[in-house]
Amino acid sequence: MLHLSDKRLFCAIAPLLLLSCHSNKEKGGKDNAPQGYAVLTLQPRPATTYRDFPATVQGQQVVEIRPMVDGYLEEIHVPEGATVTKGQLLFKISNPQYEQAAITARAAIKIAEADVNAAKMDVEKVRPLVQKDIVSKYELQSAQYTLQSKEAALAQAQATLANAQTNIGYTFIRSPQSGVIGLIPYKIGALVNSTTTNPLTTLSNTGNVFAYFSLNEKQLLGLSAHIPGNTIDEKLQRLPPVELLLADGSPYGEKGRLESASGLITTTTGTATFKATFPNPQGLIRSGASATVRIPRQDDTALLIPQSATYELQNKVFVYKLTTEGKVLSTAVESAPTGDGQFLIVRSGLVRGDRIVLNGFNLKDGTAVKPLPVNTDSLYQVHDTASQ
Repeated sequence: MLHLSDKRLFCAIAPLLLLSCHSNKEKGGKDNAPQGYAVLTLQPRPATTYRDFPATVQGQQVVEIRPMVDGYLEEIHVPEGATVTKGQLLFKISNPQYEQAAITARAAIKIAEADVNAAKMDVEKVRPLVQKDIVSKYELQSAQYTLQSKEAALAQAQATLANAQTNIGYTFIRSPQSGVIGLIPYKIGALVNSTTTNPLTTLSNTGNVFAYFSLNEKQLLGLSAHIPGNTIDEKLQRLPPVELLLADGSPYGEKGRLESASGLITTTTGTATFKATFPNPQGLIRSGASATVRIPRQDDTALLIPQSATYELQNKVFVYKLTTEGKVLSTAVESAPTGDGQFLIVRSGLVRGDRIVLNGFNLKDGTAVKPLPVNTDSLYQVHDTASQ
């Protein structure tokens, strides 16, 4: 039982208790109200994804420069890595025997010419005697046969000189085409011949370059499944131009076309080889370089979600999906990144009309949120600009 003093104290603090309870109720009500979050409703949009394949670059034409004759390397007229034109002198090989053979052949020609002239004189001398029946016609035939033999000897001497001059010409090695000189493993004074293991150098015509890469059977089927056409060649013709990423990751300025380099899948590797042809007017790309071929894939009904609206957990990508009750539900999605790196194209996990929270961080499943409208035009502006 309360005493009078206690009753008075209770009456004094009761209004404060009631006011405190009422204040806590109001505060609790405000804390439990759903907070506003930007929510995106997924709708199909055109998008482009890319698949990258490591490649090896080769010049349009790579020629091994080898000597046609034996000799010592006397002169080197170009440095390694130089750009040369067709017909430009590259090397000079020294072999005195070819010069000596030419001298000998010229002397043989003079002797043969003298023999031919003497034989002609014999024919001219015998012919009138035969006409006057002074000597037998067999004398004339014998003189004519001698003349033919001397003319044949002259032709042989001339052929010997031509062969010697050809060998001398082979000592001057000229560029068979325009291109870029590779490594030169030999130095002046080295003995070289046509059977030497290493060529004098290699010459690459890099007006166009070929980027070779391989696709396994699964990748090949996946690539061709989304391209119209009945054959591989028809599909490749309808494929949009491909890109080339240089060794430092920077994109090459010229677009290329994809071609089939082999029509079969190699049984040892289980892959098919393809090549992409790129123009190289400035010679920026050298033969033997490494690069990456980037193949585009156009999707007209893609579901795009911003990278910033996702999070990763145990190597899986999740988004905060909004249920029909307006509550958050963590949902795993399978996706592929777009070329600009700002968005993901959803392959599975979400469908058209689903809503996802864009700016939710560390939300718990079941949390009620207040959807806020999003300007989709400004949201996708970055992607649309990069796709142009």
